[in-house]
Amino acid sequence: MSTLDMTRPNPDARFWNRIAERYARKPVPDQAAYETKLAKTDGYLEPDDRVLEIGCGTGTTALHHAPRVAQIRATDISPKMIAIARDKAQSAGIDNVSFEASGIDALDATPAQYDVILAHSILHLLDDVPRTLRQLHHMLEPGGLLISNTQCIGDSIPWLAWIAPLGRAIGVLPRINVFREAEFLKWLADAGFDIEEVWQAKPKASHYVVARAADR
Repeated sequence: MSTLDMTRPNPDARFWNRIAERYARKPVPDQAAYETKLAKTDGYLEPDDRVLEIGCGTGTTALHHAPRVAQIRATDISPKMIAIARDKAQSAGIDNVSFEASGIDALDATPAQYDVILAHSILHLLDDVPRTLRQLHHMLEPGGLLISNTQCIGDSIPWLAWIAPLGRAIGVLPRINVFREAEFLKWLADAGFDIEEVWQAKPKASHYVVARAADR
């Protein structure tokens, strides 16, 4: 399959649909860290930015950033998550965010569509992270930003690599890709990104990474 083949369906949508309402009610595990990441991202955004968010969940992050940019296209594989996000946007009167149920591979591969791509709590749930990073680089303007929050699980609970496939097979876990921080940063560099910032709220927490797409 080509690195930009958008046709393969994602088998994990059923899992996320099943937990969507519970996920929406669940409090953020570390609210202070989440607010720090929001503030950091706000500092990188410009009023005329075209933004893509992949794995947007129930839309909280996209709706927070919406007043600071021109438009946001927010996607998730779970139609139920997207329905909740649309309800939130309507209630908040926010009209510059479009929410759509879509897997990453189904996105239009037109180059240089976006100034910023947000990928929070999603990259470690993908099968082929290097391929996705190359795809995202392709979709960014030269000099555009990929801002991600990623669990490098190999540095904290590496044994999950043995358990996760069984959990996914019986439907109690989504796909989980276990890799280390060093691997993740290398994949970013190999995909054509320059790392601008790496931040963790505490050891073994997720990695907030800002990476700039180098000129092609």
